[in-house]
Amino acid sequence: MTTDTSPGGDLRPVRLAGRVIVLDPANRVLLLRHDSRHYGLHWATPGGGLEDGEDFHAAATRELREETGWDDVAIEPGLVLEDARARGPASEFSKTVHRFFVAHVSIPQRQVMDVDGMHASDGILGYRWWTRPELESTAETIWPPTLLTVLHTLISQ
Repeated sequence: MTTDTSPGGDLRPVRLAGRVIVLDPANRVLLLRHDSRHYGLHWATPGGGLEDGEDFHAAATRELREETGWDDVAIEPGLVLEDARARGPASEFSKTVHRFFVAHVSIPQRQVMDVDGMHASDGILGYRWWTRPELESTAETIWPPTLLTVLHTLISQ
């Protein structure tokens, strides 16, 4: 963790997180349904905070394994997005900086393994594979908000 040291910056620590945009062969994206005290109900990519000694990629790799039960998915090393979210005054953090990586699975709509304990402790209510048209038309909160733009770039390559 770091602290916001900008002039007039918040002295609470900044949370650092690694996240993964997982795509299946049909370019559906895996999102987890979260109920977060900070952000309410929303869908987000797998991922979470860095632990001591980890970099963003290592955290993304560990979090993908913990949240899906998959230990055979390689996460590409190149960063595809960095996003920061301010945290509310009740949070122990001033903001979270998320760095996103990409991974591909070869099984269409691959099932998440039995990781109910991890999901319960992280406030994860379920998962779903989303198509781009579904993301474009949903009224659900999707995070990051720029996910559709990133997917368009990834899928167009």
